[in-house]
Amino acid sequence: MQPVNQEQNTAARAGKTDLRKLSSKEFVELLKNMGQPAFRAKQIEEWVWEKGVTSFDQMTNLPKALRASLAETCTLGGVTEVTCQKSVDGSRKYLLGFEDGVTIECVGMPSDKRLAVCASTQAGCGMGCAFCATGTAGLTRSLTADEIYDQVVHVRNDFGERVTSVVMMGQGEPFANYDATLGALRRLNSPNGLGIGARHLTVSTCGIIPMITRFSREPEQFTLAVSLHSAVQRTRDALMPGVRRYSLLRLYDAMGEYTDRTGRRPTYEYALIKGINDSDEELAYLCDFCRDTLCHVNIIQLNEVSGSKFHPASERRAEDFVRRLASVGVEATIRQSRGADIDAACGQLKQSFT
Repeated sequence: MQPVNQEQNTAARAGKTDLRKLSSKEFVELLKNMGQPAFRAKQIEEWVWEKGVTSFDQMTNLPKALRASLAETCTLGGVTEVTCQKSVDGSRKYLLGFEDGVTIECVGMPSDKRLAVCASTQAGCGMGCAFCATGTAGLTRSLTADEIYDQVVHVRNDFGERVTSVVMMGQGEPFANYDATLGALRRLNSPNGLGIGARHLTVSTCGIIPMITRFSREPEQFTLAVSLHSAVQRTRDALMPGVRRYSLLRLYDAMGEYTDRTGRRPTYEYALIKGINDSDEELAYLCDFCRDTLCHVNIIQLNEVSGSKFHPASERRAEDFVRRLASVGVEATIRQSRGADIDAACGQLKQSFT
């Protein structure tokens, strides 16, 4: 497919109502103004959110005249696929474009009868993590809730399978775009959306403490993951300058409050970087940080990023971390990265394919 043409899209959509921007109440009002019964609003909502149609002609239970009227006055928004790459492990990485010309990447990861989606919450990222490809380009803009949601729908439609889990671990810091991220999570969870269980919807944050506290007070049982990458303050500050103002001590306290309030077990993500955070000292600090807390640690062998000075630690060292954490009562696993051959793994996403 060709890249998004901003000028053409703007002209095509000028003066039209984007149905993905409407609430249920606004759907009813729209159909009322068109002289249609209220039940038509529910039908259209199902086509938009549950079935993710890309054309009004696909709304086959609507009268032809209504479909024509909708096409004249409304748009279905959505995303445009610019490029898709396929990995040897079955994963697919998508470069998707929005109507303003901004692009993002997301990933679909099939496994047995499951399909996971790694979605982006921002175009680019402002956190500046030293080892992450996304952070090197900076932040373009935050995404809207429907732009986040539409990534998942696009992956579902491309695979032709139900999405069973979503991780907000693509481009961007979800808690720097909190309201849109929560809006997307709720739509993904809703029976009027994709109906994915809350515990299968995960938000990954660099550790923005005020938003962790806010997240702990949400009624849904969404899952929380925190990018830790070091339990030594000086190392973490160097690797993750965007959260330098939030000390590890404050993070430790905030995570304790989170587990006390929710009873849910968070995950710490730890990308193991050769010569940086893989020493015995780093391991000892990590054990102390996690000991006697409710948590799970995902050890990730750093994924290579072109031009980066950072390289992954050995698999044997990753196994050392898992064993040592287990010895102090902390459950840890080595997370197998997906799609590394197409730069679709953790820390490799950018805003354009090269």
